[in-house]
Parts: sequence; structure tokens; C-alpha cells
Amino acid sequence: MKVLIKLGGTLLDDAAKRNDLAQQLAQVAKRCELVIVHGGGKQVTRFLEERGVVSRFVNGLRVSDETVIDAVTKVIAGSINKQLVGALCAAGQLAVGLSGIDGLLTSVLPVNPELQFVGKPQRTDGKLLEVLLGAGYVPTVACIAGDAQGNIYNVNADQMAVSCALGWGADKLLFLTDVPGVKNQAGSVVAHLTPDEVAELIQSGVAHGGMQAKLESAVWALEGGLAEVVVAPGQADDICARLLVAKEAIGTRISNFN
Repeated sequence: MKVLIKLGGTLLDDAAKRNDLAQQLAQVAKRCELVIVHGGGKQVTRFLEERGVVSRFVNGLRVSDETVIDAVTKVIAGSINKQLVGALCAAGQLAVGLSGIDGLLTSVLPVNPELQFVGKPQRTDGKLLEVLLGAGYVPTVACIAGDAQGNIYNVNADQMAVSCALGWGADKLLFLTDVPGVKNQAGSVVAHLTPDEVAELIQSGVAHGGMQAKLESAVWALEGGLAEVVVAPGQADDICARLLVAKEAIGTRISNFN
């Protein structure tokens, strides 16, 4: 079974939690073909604030000029990616850190001029992932990508995860995040959502910002042929085994059918 797990950057900010997740992911890799995609928005915001740069967001996407792209590359493709790869190797699972730029794994087009260097994935070529997996490594992908002209783009990590899942032909896509799941207007976690229900949450303003981007990415995954996407709390004990082995109903499952 091919499993793609997207890790929210907040889950990787604490060394103890990062190491715990790495132990879990190492166990997943023993049972499945595993690809990891990760973000790091919280760390990028902190990095920029320390340098007096205020972040601006439009519909959950960070406006990215050259200063921001430099920070994103250093923080997400640099320190966060290498810390996670190091934790995986320490957990007994060899991993290789890369980004969408490497081998033009993921090609993008600009989203709109207002966001500047923010790209939406157009295509992921799964060959590089297959080469690494075939050699026994877990590909660990940072959410930046490029174009044929060599430009670097900031890419929403959820969109990057969907593109990699579709390009690689994943069977399962899990979004592990710092919230218990997708919440309704009453603040309760919704166990299941269809694309129509996702649209209602977004149009009503209940789902906005980062959650809006996550849900839109999940619907894109369904449109691309994935059967379902699961949004689940990455802080929960043994979350990977509970989702993939015990098949517990944790978080929110997004699919076309109940």
C-alpha cells in the first residue's frame, strides 16, 4: 500500500514530538511504501518576525516576495527538513530530504500576482519518489517547488501533498495537523464531509485561512481520483498506527460518499 502523510509544521517545532512522530513513521515504512510531505509556516513566520518582516496572508496563502522565498527555502527546505530526516534516520529508517525543486519533482505555476512567488502544483513526477523508495529510502519532501526557468515558489504544504499523492499514485492520504479535525459552526469535530459540505463550511466562513486551504486541497485530491482524505490530530498517541492499522475513526474523513 502506498501512503502519503503530510505533517503540519507545528508538529515538527518541538524536538520531542518530532522524534515521536519519526518513530511512528519508521514503523509505517516497515508496512507500507511511505512518502512524507511537510510544511513549516509557523517557523517561517517566527523567522521573519525575528528579522522585522510582517507576514501577510490571502485566503490562507502567504504573500511571498523574494525576502519571504529566501526565508521559506532556508527554514522549510533547510532546517525543518533536515531535522525531520535526522529524526527518521535516528529512528532506524533511512530518509532523503528533498523539495519539489529537486529533479523538478513538482512543477508549479504562479497563483496570482498579488501573492507574488506562490505557486500551485501543476504536476508531480513520481519517478524520483519511486527511485528513492526502491533503494530503501523514505522521500521527505519540503513544500517549495520551481518552474522550468529556475524560479523558486512557496507552495502550500497541503497542495504539495495532494500533488505528490496524485503523481505517485498514493492509496491513502493523511493530513496530520495540530487540531483534532475539521470543526463545524458549533465547534465540534465533524467525522465525515463530502465536497458539497466542504463548500458550505467555506462559504459560511466557518472554515477559513489554513483550514480553508486544507479543505480545498482535499477536494482537489478527490477530483484527482483519491478515494478519501483524512484530517487527523498529529499530537494524538500512536496516531499513525491507530489510523492505518487499527483503522480508528479519528479526526475528519473527506470523501465523495458516506
